[in-house]
Amino acid sequence: MTYTRLPERDRVSKLRALQSLHAPGCLRSPFRWESFGGRTLALAPMGLGPRSPNKAGRRFPAGGKRGRGAKGSGRPRPGRQRPSSSPPDGSSEPALDAHSHLSSEALGYFRRALSALKEAPETGEERELMVHNVLKEVEAQALALATHRTGSEIMQELLGFSPLKPLCRVWAALRSSLRSVACHRCGVHVLQSALLQLPRLLGSPAQEEEEDLEEEENGKDGPLETLEELVLGLASEVCDDFPFYCGDIHASFVVRTLLQVLGGTLLESERTRHRGSQSPDAQRVPARECKRTDFEVPETFLNCLQDLSSCFLKDIAVFITDKISSFCLQVALQVLHRKLPQFCAHVCSAVISYLSSRNPSADGSPLLLFLRDQTSSRLLEQVLLVLEPLRLQSLFEDHFQGQLQALAAHPIANFPLQRLLDAVTTPELLSPVFEELSPALEAVLAQGHPGVVIALVGACRRVGAHQAQVLQLLLEAFHCAEPSSRQVACVPLFATLMAYEVYYGLLEEEGAVPAEHQVDVATARALGDVTVLGSLLLQHLLHFSSPGIILQSLCALTGPQLLTLAQSPAGSHVLDAVLSSPSVTRKQRRRVLKTLKGQYVALACSRHGSRVLDAIWSGAALGARKEIATELGERNQELMRDPFGHHVARNVALTTFLKRREAWEQQQGAVAKRRRALNSILED
Repeated sequence: MTYTRLPERDRVSKLRALQSLHAPGCLRSPFRWESFGGRTLALAPMGLGPRSPNKAGRRFPAGGKRGRGAKGSGRPRPGRQRPSSSPPDGSSEPALDAHSHLSSEALGYFRRALSALKEAPETGEERELMVHNVLKEVEAQALALATHRTGSEIMQELLGFSPLKPLCRVWAALRSSLRSVACHRCGVHVLQSALLQLPRLLGSPAQEEEEDLEEEENGKDGPLETLEELVLGLASEVCDDFPFYCGDIHASFVVRTLLQVLGGTLLESERTRHRGSQSPDAQRVPARECKRTDFEVPETFLNCLQDLSSCFLKDIAVFITDKISSFCLQVALQVLHRKLPQFCAHVCSAVISYLSSRNPSADGSPLLLFLRDQTSSRLLEQVLLVLEPLRLQSLFEDHFQGQLQALAAHPIANFPLQRLLDAVTTPELLSPVFEELSPALEAVLAQGHPGVVIALVGACRRVGAHQAQVLQLLLEAFHCAEPSSRQVACVPLFATLMAYEVYYGLLEEEGAVPAEHQVDVATARALGDVTVLGSLLLQHLLHFSSPGIILQSLCALTGPQLLTLAQSPAGSHVLDAVLSSPSVTRKQRRRVLKTLKGQYVALACSRHGSRVLDAIWSGAALGARKEIATELGERNQELMRDPFGHHVARNVALTTFLKRREAWEQQQGAVAKRRRALNSILED
């Protein structure tokens, strides 16, 4: 069946006629019509069942984990527990209306309705009617759905189909029970989902037929508030009891999402966190890795964002020291930094001033005590990332200088130090930091805090200073600087974060002269497990202005060793850096990659190796492509049976290569010509 869009007047008439239907046989439709709650609703195609509810040397510790669940992180369990926000009657959640019970019949209906909407054509009058009627039922049972474990998940998905007006009606239905829903372990995610519809619906014009269809209802219940008014109303209610909403383990999620929506920027870490009842101790994405999605918001939203953020300053001690409330302030800083940078600087100054005035100590700045605290340190990490360069320089000179080695050795304070290094963008700040930290690199690695070293190397890469010095210090820390023959083994050592003696199993007495590198031993040994931080270290070094030592070590790897690196989830990104680094010449790149000859089939049949092979193919000249295709063609059937190899064969056009070589060469030549033209345009 095909659907054509009728003129506006005819569409309104047809929708009204459809809405008045009450008999299944009145309309020829691929959907089954079911009566529920006094209305006739379009549901799933006939036969579609309900959706299932189940869906002697030194070995450097890898480090990097943090939190209560991290082994060996050194972070103690929080000593202070926030008083429960439970009501006085002892119930675990605020009391809900007696009519908030969701029957099994209603749950089955909404489950079938969701399945029908997923299967329905994306456009058409019947779909519009279906969405309209289903959301009317959602509005009627909004509280019951939002506070039901399975119902709330269905409701979140249904809101994704909602046009502007139905969403506003559902929102209005929940507003009278805002506090109860926001503090409910399931209801909070429904409120988040409603807020996350704003990028899709904010500013969308109200459709004329919707206004006509709802005119009678609005006459009964009063005019429907706009989406902007509903959001501002929610912000006003949150602002009236700001410490409570920020301090509640569930309601704080609503505050964090509201701050992002008011600022017109959604943080990836927060967007993925709302799908499920996760505690603040759940997996945490470092702030420097948070991706953002921006969208336009009215000026009233930004004004409201500033007003809401001002509430942090009224009880700043609570938001600095309380674990749950602190997360809200961290999100606010990220949003303010992007949308209201001057006010962000004001909030950061207030935080630093407060912490600097607490617990004065003769041993150094009072701020250092909070850098060692589990909750305050996380907030300070975010402050360091959003500070302007001049303010960051001043903060370093007033509080950090002379304390970096002690902070790097601390199980908690080393994380704020990493964020300080991530924020360094000027040689004026990098030089004193490097001078203070560089003598302790090996000690920091031995203490299990390699993240500090990786952050320092990243700062050297970003600023373009001290690169040769830090590379030499790394060679010394991993015991492969002297004798010089050991330098060729630096890539396996850096990748696995192991010192030379540990990696090769040598027993050397203290003070003994280091033995020369044994090439036959190195080639016979399989590559060790590549760590994530080791991979990051190599990626930074390959982007140095002179990565010659790293490239020589890569060239010294055997084919199986380089294949292991390419097939590793972390190690494959090292080869990505070889292919993308502007410091690696075409000749150096070919010298590294030629070791993979004879390994292309194994590479193609690997999850991560196939991605590396695709990247090699994209940058290869016609001659290199012929070599790769020839090797792959010898085992074409094996590739076609493999789930990853199948895609590589299609990308290479292997069937054409084997059957029509001349046509394949013409095709690849045209592709190479287009690529050269595009590169010349990009260079200009």
